Amino acid sequence: MPIDPNSDIRITAFDWVPDFARGQVRDLRVRWALEEAGRSYRVRTLSAMAERPADYYAEQPFGQVPSYRDGTVELFESGAIVLHIGETSDALLPIDAQGRARAMAWSFAALNSVEPFVMQLGTIDIFEKDAEWARLRRPGVIEMIDKRLLRLSDALGERDYFEDRFTAGDLLMTSVLRNLDGKGLVESYPNLAAWKARCEERPAFVAALAAQLADFRDAPASVSGEQP
Repeated sequence: MPIDPNSDIRITAFDWVPDFARGQVRDLRVRWALEEAGRSYRVRTLSAMAERPADYYAEQPFGQVPSYRDGTVELFESGAIVLHIGETSDALLPIDAQGRARAMAWSFAALNSVEPFVMQLGTIDIFEKDAEWARLRRPGVIEMIDKRLLRLSDALGERDYFEDRFTAGDLLMTSVLRNLDGKGLVESYPNLAAWKARCEERPAFVAALAAQLADFRDAPASVSGEQP
């Protein structure tokens, strides 16, 4: 759906991040969910390099992005926002009780059972790449991630998605595993690599990614602003 400055739904995102983070900032998850649900939205952008406006901490206690509000609720945490959007659209959470519960389980699996290990590798490779402890720790982190990927591969099997259709669980798991791009880890499991590519080929993902990238400035700004 196109971004609509008059939409009741507003998300907050950054107006600039370094190149390695573009396409990875977690407002992408929310944009993708909204695209899957067929909902328009508007964006308030904040400077990633400046102190957050004081009132923003009422929306997001940690000063991170995204935050979300619509005509009914205000939320923070990308997983919670995606599931809230899913509550209003069976495009993300099936109507039947079993399908809905399984989609939610995969959502939590992405954020709790997989993402913490993936983010450890990000810290090592990006923020602590020259530290001796990081060099020593990296093989163990790779081993832990590979064990998770093996379990994911086994659970996926030959299906197109983790359940019988695309759900919020696939959306969040894809978002997490995209942080491994360029590492050659997901590619070790052909079914996982094909599943990830399948998810990233969805028109909703393509639109969400383009929208996030379009919001980034060429250089960091020192002030926050709202998208016109």
